[in-house]
Amino acid sequence: MDRFHLMSVFIAVAEEQSFAAGARRLDMSPPAVTRAVAHLEERLGVKLLNRTTRYVRVTEAGQRYLEDARRILSEVEAADESAAGINAKPRGHLAVTAPVLFGRMFVMPGIVEYLKRYPDTEVSAVFLDRVVNLLEEGQDVGVRIGQLPDSSMRALRVGSVRLVLCASDKYLTHYGEPKTPDELVEHTTIASSAGSGAFDWRFNSTAGSRSLRLRPRLTVTTNDAAIEAAREGLGITRLLSYQVAPYVADGQLKLILQEFKPAPIPVHIVHREGRYTSAKVRAFIDLLAERLKAETALK
Repeated sequence: MDRFHLMSVFIAVAEEQSFAAGARRLDMSPPAVTRAVAHLEERLGVKLLNRTTRYVRVTEAGQRYLEDARRILSEVEAADESAAGINAKPRGHLAVTAPVLFGRMFVMPGIVEYLKRYPDTEVSAVFLDRVVNLLEEGQDVGVRIGQLPDSSMRALRVGSVRLVLCASDKYLTHYGEPKTPDELVEHTTIASSAGSGAFDWRFNSTAGSRSLRLRPRLTVTTNDAAIEAAREGLGITRLLSYQVAPYVADGQLKLILQEFKPAPIPVHIVHREGRYTSAKVRAFIDLLAERLKAETALK
């Protein structure tokens, strides 16, 4: 059997964690998929998958092979497109990841436009409030908010955001607006554990940077929930500026302690570094970058 075909079958089964699901994804029969994986394991002389009646999981060797196989097939596809010319039409599957709210607000509209513009493409979007390893998790393009310690990624800066404090007029009218960070200990605070530093809130001033550890009255696991609690007048929350921008614009929330806000946080589009950039990835990055650079909430 063709080696690239065997790699494709193995990737499908490993990612779907099922021979049957992998077969459906490839439009193959389950027995043919089973034979292909068995042939690959025999060819390599190593067990790639652990199988039970309930699940299929990659072995340690299988995980390493999965990462290499993804990279190799991605480069083969990119090389084919490169040979076809710089104006090759975007086609095929694109995997995109971003933080949850950012993905919903900014990335999803870009994905919809991309799919409408390029009918031979399909997209899977994974929105999670954690750093996704593009290579290990099979993602082509991601949006990162924060510094980029991973030098193996290509990155394009498209804007910046800030951590801001906000509350509703209802709350501030009833309890007063704090004028310094120290006054926050006298207020009801709402923390979201979806981001880092949920309980240690950092502030900047002419005297330097300092961190204030608070004991929130409400801790939630999503930024949406923190926004809703603040809108309802429960207390003061700290989120990224883009997350609350629509509610600040329509007057539901008010920014406070602006003179103490920390330094801006960069926003990048990242993708896996390779010898070639495929047409599908290049087209998506160009489209998304243009949209994000035009967003006032990211300036």
